Amino acid sequence: MKKLADMNHPFYEVMNNVKLLPLYTVKDLSVLPLAEEILFNNGVPVIEVAYRSKLATEAIRILAKSGRIHVGAGTVRTLEQAKDAVEAGASFVVSPCIVPEVIEYCIEKDIPVFPGAVTPSEIQSLITNYGINVVKFFPADVYGGLKAMKALSGPFPDVRFVPTGGINGENFLDYVSEDIIVAAGGSFILTEDGIKKDGTGVWANENLASVVRSL
Repeated sequence: MKKLADMNHPFYEVMNNVKLLPLYTVKDLSVLPLAEEILFNNGVPVIEVAYRSKLATEAIRILAKSGRIHVGAGTVRTLEQAKDAVEAGASFVVSPCIVPEVIEYCIEKDIPVFPGAVTPSEIQSLITNYGINVVKFFPADVYGGLKAMKALSGPFPDVRFVPTGGINGENFLDYVSEDIIVAAGGSFILTEDGIKKDGTGVWANENLASVVRSL
């Protein structure tokens, strides 16, 4: 019998409680300890390290070894990336689309995986083939945002979403206030450039603190 995703994995509850998924692109490994500190101190113990730079795997390894926050891999489009990330210590995987070999690998390893799905057919395929009912909705602003996800919830009342793309400090509350949203993701939460803005991370810390206070 084909193994299905464990939708009772504790990480889904972590996401549901935190309501934020920081999408972080690493260009400078030396900034990671400060990024980790800012997230941890503000009660956002989770980070999605995007495979948008060659430093992603090493960044995951460093953060996973520290163990203070949940470290995941984002923008995962190949099995090789998924394997590199999980072997480095990633505890969850996010993809912008449906990549069967990535999903199957994560399920086999008991790693929560969030594939991108924006159409009824894509959503149904994830439910039928993998038992996955929490999906990444990307790019949210292009595919109709909250209005589209609410419409999809009609025929799919058992599905919840992690929207990213076009979500910012001005509109994220509109998303996370809805029960169908597990968490809102994006770079508005924390970025490397934001941390470097004043050389100390104070601005980035205050920005995240403000975001968290508004939840």
